[in-house]
Amino acid sequence: MSILPIVTYNDPLLRQKTKELQENSDELQQLISDMFETMYNSNGVGLAAPQVGLLHRLFVMDADVITEELDEPDRGPKVFINPVILETSPEKVKMEEGCLSIPDVRDDVKRPVDIKVQYLDRDFESHTEDFGGWVSRIIQHEFDHLDGVLFLDYLSGFRTRLHRSALKKIENGEMPTEYPLVSKMSKA
Repeated sequence: MSILPIVTYNDPLLRQKTKELQENSDELQQLISDMFETMYNSNGVGLAAPQVGLLHRLFVMDADVITEELDEPDRGPKVFINPVILETSPEKVKMEEGCLSIPDVRDDVKRPVDIKVQYLDRDFESHTEDFGGWVSRIIQHEFDHLDGVLFLDYLSGFRTRLHRSALKKIENGEMPTEYPLVSKMSKA
């Protein structure tokens, strides 16, 4: 397994829509393993393929650390291939989010509380599941990456301007992180 560099928010690749994966392969399985290792190394709870420079409709997540603290149902390591959000609850809640592609920037984002998702797991088995709480939020955040959306897009212009200094440091490669970052690596 390998730790992959994470693409920073200013890479145009993160603004592109991803392409569906058509078949399982040894290369895909290796990528999934590498994405989990990268996510754990970065102390993240989710990681989408565009964040490692690939336009695949794929993300991984492991909400154990959050769900354990909040006494939510156990939602350990999960792989989402070609996910589709089928339903969202009308009830929304605002909670703080961050992103491995935007280190040290956090802000409140309003999202539906509950969602229903159809997806393929790492064995290309189809599932339709309901998710709530933090797990729902993580899935929605990672799903956004697959459509070229960042959590910054939900912020007002004022809230975004408050983060200008940190965003500039990220753009200039001056934001210290404990994981490898790369700007503009775009390899579709």
